[in-house]
Amino acid sequence: MSPVRSATTVVIGAGHAGLAMSRCLTDRSIDHVVLERGEVANSWRTERWDSLRLLTPNWQSRLPGFGYQGDDPDGFRTMPEVIDFIDRYAEAISAPVQTNTKVTSVRRTDTGYEVATDQGDWQCRTVVLATGACNIARVPAVAEGVPAAIDMLTPLQYRVPDQLAEGGVMVVGASATGTQLAQEIHLSGRPVTVSVGEHVRVPRVYRGRDIKWWMDVAGVMDERYDEIDDINRARRVPSLQLTGSDDRATLDLNALTGIGVKLIGRIAGVNDGMAQFSGSLRNMSALADLKMIRLLDTIDEWAAENGVDGEVEPVERFAPTEVDVDPPLGMDLASGEINTILWATGFRPDFSWLDVPVFDRKGMVRHDGGVVDSPGMYLMGMQFLRRRKSSLIDGAGDDARDLSDHLTAYLDG
Repeated sequence: MSPVRSATTVVIGAGHAGLAMSRCLTDRSIDHVVLERGEVANSWRTERWDSLRLLTPNWQSRLPGFGYQGDDPDGFRTMPEVIDFIDRYAEAISAPVQTNTKVTSVRRTDTGYEVATDQGDWQCRTVVLATGACNIARVPAVAEGVPAAIDMLTPLQYRVPDQLAEGGVMVVGASATGTQLAQEIHLSGRPVTVSVGEHVRVPRVYRGRDIKWWMDVAGVMDERYDEIDDINRARRVPSLQLTGSDDRATLDLNALTGIGVKLIGRIAGVNDGMAQFSGSLRNMSALADLKMIRLLDTIDEWAAENGVDGEVEPVERFAPTEVDVDPPLGMDLASGEINTILWATGFRPDFSWLDVPVFDRKGMVRHDGGVVDSPGMYLMGMQFLRRRKSSLIDGAGDDARDLSDHLTAYLDG
């Protein structure tokens, strides 16, 4: 039986968020260990499709004391490059990572927490949950009615188009994941239909600069959770319709229909092999167009106020999303038109090992900007945790600095 070890802080997860926290704890001379179920950057290694690239430009890969050092700052990292970047960061900061260590439970004790793993137990005063926001694919209940003859998979299972059956594919979801996979699968020769729900449309490049550059300099990405009227709503906003490509192309619904992808409304149910779709496709698309215009207005106002207008291209607006006047509201899934359904309907974290009563009625961890509703427990890497950029590599540093300050104050009593 392994002896119980102790550390002041146990960080669970050695992705970019956990490592950023490790660096900040080291800076504050707080002894800690980082527990990782696989290798460093495990989710990037094992739960991403082959062609995926970061949606943020290379220059925006910034972690505490570490950043991009190559000659292509406006390019987009491939998955092997992301893994290498995080690996090098772990080495550069000498992170005390214990790999291949699966956490099986976290329980509260009189002095802090007991973290049980398949490699022995740890006692600690504080614990940081940094296991990521995308551990489990969300699949809606309507999937239960899909005929058995149709293959179903999620983005966590998808790697390349050739793993799919020949014939039609329905991609459910039109955010970053759904649009990227719809494009890739359609270009493989399989006809694709996208079931479109709520989405956020943006151009990849605006006025000659990457949209992420604009959102960064204009302060959009630094908006704080305590400045937002409805933070719960903000945390559920879908990811931007973006892709990282060498030609910096915009990938929105118009780009998809331009290559022959069909659009239908949000899938609402499946009964006796018949799929029903919402009639909201036009409204959803118009709303996404409106939100894009508001974002571009914000950017234009910032550019004018900060004397940037003369350094960039003129103001631009984009054609509205084009959809059929009367898109179909039903489809016979037994007709053979669709052989595969890919559920690009979002993700959720996996805290099945967390045996502390900190969950809300939807099963999400209750927290105030990453300070969990249990003394000495902290959360990292979630959507809009403390800032709009919290779930990005670029957001981990600021959040880790804030939360490590809080953690230090907690330890000091």
